[in-house]
Formats: sequence, structure tokens, C-alpha cells
Amino acid sequence: MFILFDIGGTNMRVALSKDGETFGEPKIVETPKDFDAGMLMLKSLSAELLNGEKLIAAGGGIAGTLSRDKTKFLNGPHLQGWNGKPIKAALEQSFGVPTFIENDTAIVGLGEAVAGAGRGYPIVVYMTVSTGVGGVRIVNQSIDISAIGFEPGHQIIDADGSLCKVSVCGTGLDFESQISGSAVTARYGKKPFEITDEVFWEEMARLLAYGLNNTIVHWSPDIVVLGGSMMKKIGIPVDRVRAHLKGILNIYPELPKIEHSELGDIGGLHGALHFVKQNLTK
Repeated sequence: MFILFDIGGTNMRVALSKDGETFGEPKIVETPKDFDAGMLMLKSLSAELLNGEKLIAAGGGIAGTLSRDKTKFLNGPHLQGWNGKPIKAALEQSFGVPTFIENDTAIVGLGEAVAGAGRGYPIVVYMTVSTGVGGVRIVNQSIDISAIGFEPGHQIIDADGSLCKVSVCGTGLDFESQISGSAVTARYGKKPFEITDEVFWEEMARLLAYGLNNTIVHWSPDIVVLGGSMMKKIGIPVDRVRAHLKGILNIYPELPKIEHSELGDIGGLHGALHFVKQNLTK
């Protein structure tokens, strides 16, 4: 049996896989801001799900950056009380079994590559456009190797302001400062889903296309899967992103597929299941 988790800055999801192929209904709770309280919460949820049965391993993702050896939580903008903590050791103490952890966007991307919109493609790029902007490259259903991690949201796309001169754009230099939900809220004083102006969303689609252009030429994927709250019904239309990319990206004879994510809020649990099994066979 495996415990699967997705620790976000707002909520955490925890589920049990009995057969190593599927998982049950997840328990969803608010993520404690205190690290020790978070470990106690995970231990309690695990015990509830297991109901006395034996656990083999645990694994999942967390919203923030990890050390190179994936043992220490370095920085989470919404989990400041967890920063600098020895998260792998603490989780293994809480669960009592080997525990594997990665960045949450990487784990969600793995889920989409294995069980979602990217299944069947050798090279999958997953991009989340949400409170922040993140991404990952998945190769043959494995998170690609990196020195520290992937941060496509911090690529510079508008160094001198020439790309975006209209009022809907941000003032920062990087990708995230232009199209993330937090950046939009800071500019307009309202949540993105409260904005219904089609001109605004068309401009967001254009800016997203420029960031994706850079990511595509660097990572050369078969498919790009787009997820996150900025890609929902009131949000950036995927068809307009494709249209803008067709006018921007001309170094390749054709675009990779550009698709919306399929797994929604449980993508991280699908990825966690595959991630645990991969680590147990290493």
C-alpha cells in the first residue's frame, strides 16, 4: 500500500493506493502553515486511510523548491514555516516507511504524462499558469534530470517593455510577472476569474505564446500540456494560444500539440503513484 500526497500552499490532498494501480477518494484539508503541525496532519490522515493495514512507501509533491538531494525544503512562497526543514526525514518519521518527494508541478506534469493529456507521447512539457507559473519536462514517463529544478516561469520575456505596451500587461521582466494569477490580482485588485474582458484574455494568450515559444525551442517536446487556474473556463483560451504560436514559432516545420490538462485537481496524485513505483524499482 502507498500513501500519496500533494502538498499545496493552500490545501493538501492525501490518498491511499491499495493495489499500486489506482487510488481512493483523497482527503483534502487546509495545509498547516507550521511545519510540525503539517507533519502531524499527514501522519493522522495516513492512519485514517490505512485503518491498521501495512504501508509500503509514500510519495508526492510539495509547492516549493527542494535541495539537490530532495531531502530539504528550501523555499515555498506560501509555506514559509516549512522553509529550511529536513522534509524527507520528517515525512519518513511520520509515515514510518521510505518516502519520495519532488516539486509539486513536476509531479502533476508526471501525472499528465502518464495518465492525462500527455499519455502516449515520449516528451511532454507540462506548464501550470496559476498563482505562479511553473513547468517540467517529462521524458519517457520520467521527470527529466536537472541540477536544481525547472523554473520556466522565471524566463525573461519582456526586458525592455517592447513586447507588451498595452494596459493589461505587468511591469516585471519575467514570464510569471506578466501572466500569473497573483500578478493579475496585484494589477487589477480582483481575481482573474472576475475579469470577463475578451481583449484582456486575448493579450494573456499572446504573452503565454511567447513564453511557450522559448520553452518549446529549448525543450523540443512532442506535446505541451497547459494547466492551472489561469487556464480554466474564464481564463486563457488554449485555441488562441495555438493561434499566436503559429505566428511566432516558425523554426520548426510544425508545432508540437498544445492541449489542456485532463486530470484537474488530482493530477498530483496520479503523478505521485507513478513516482513512488519508479523510486521503489531503482
